[in-house]
Amino acid sequence: MITLDEVYRAKKIIRRHLQPTPLVYSRRLSRELEADVYLKLENLNPTHSFKVRGGIYYMSVMHERLRGVATASMGNHAQSVAYAGGVFDLATVVVMPSWVSEVKRRAVEELGARVIIHGSYYDEAAEYAQKYAEENGLTYLDAVNEEKLYRGVATMHLEVVEALPDVDVVVNPVGGGSGAVGAVAVYKTVNPSVRVYGVQAEGAQAFYQSFKLGKPLATDGVNTRAEGLAVAKTYEKPFSLLKDRLDDVVLVSDEDMEKAVVKLLQYDRQVAELAGAASTAAAYKLADRFRGRKVVLNVTGGNIDPRHLAQLVSRHY
Repeated sequence: MITLDEVYRAKKIIRRHLQPTPLVYSRRLSRELEADVYLKLENLNPTHSFKVRGGIYYMSVMHERLRGVATASMGNHAQSVAYAGGVFDLATVVVMPSWVSEVKRRAVEELGARVIIHGSYYDEAAEYAQKYAEENGLTYLDAVNEEKLYRGVATMHLEVVEALPDVDVVVNPVGGGSGAVGAVAVYKTVNPSVRVYGVQAEGAQAFYQSFKLGKPLATDGVNTRAEGLAVAKTYEKPFSLLKDRLDDVVLVSDEDMEKAVVKLLQYDRQVAELAGAASTAAAYKLADRFRGRKVVLNVTGGNIDPRHLAQLVSRHY
């Protein structure tokens, strides 16, 4: 497990490039869930995702040893790497699955990375990215297993503890697992009584099944529109760090996340993508466990196509 000291060191580096994101109280969500509900607004980062923290930290400690980086991503990690590559003047190549939104692909290119489209979901893109890196003399950056990314993204949880020391409950989406690893590293060290819940999509529930059965499993593809959660297998490293530290993992449907996107926009004027709204969707399933407590819902990303957002508002408002 990464240590709290490592997260504090990462914070010092990241603070040179990023400001802390707000932790805001949601009156409407608090009333509906009968708890004190706070939103950690990672959608307000420069790339509109928590992932930029990992990219900045990784590049800051590695850029002098690299001639270029290749990685794979559903979109938010891609923007993180592209953004950090620009900060440290390092070439970046990102492999993205074929169904990733045009908004995310275009954003990565605008940040200066070369985008290669390959595969139907993250795991297929990652295999190709690793091969591409080996063939072209680049360093492969593993979006799931690279521990430097964990240290960087964990700083969002450190900011929560500093702003709300008496937090009781935290809910965090689980795709590859870096954000959740950061969560248990920080909260379970500062106060082991803080309950940390993970959220997965019903159509990409490899980690959920693995958590319930106690061993890493894979599924036969994915079936979710939540790009940040569309992972078809459980990776050994994050699983080993999470299996005994997460308090539980819950599943939400794409429709649950769509409704949560609209709630965040309607109640708190925040734009979230489906994966970014997963914690809010899960809060309604966990409401009985939250009553009367101080709860933090991580709004982990806001990279949603405006046309898609308009459709969701029309359908669910």
